[in-house]
Amino acid sequence: MNITLDADKCCAAGQCVLIAPDVFDQRDEDGVVVLLDAAPPAGQHDMVREAAAICPAAVIQVHE
Repeated sequence: MNITLDADKCCAAGQCVLIAPDVFDQRDEDGVVVLLDAAPPAGQHDMVREAAAICPAAVIQVHE
């Protein structure tokens, strides 16, 4: 799995951080998503897929 994101479109909802905090974080100044691990271990894959699916701005792309 490889993850990319378009932070310019992020609406700072923070759902990704709640679901996969080892993979995503938010900038303190504006809440925009920060990718912590672009190639997470297999144990994180389901959470990453869920985070991508519920992202209201659809900024997370998962490449299997």
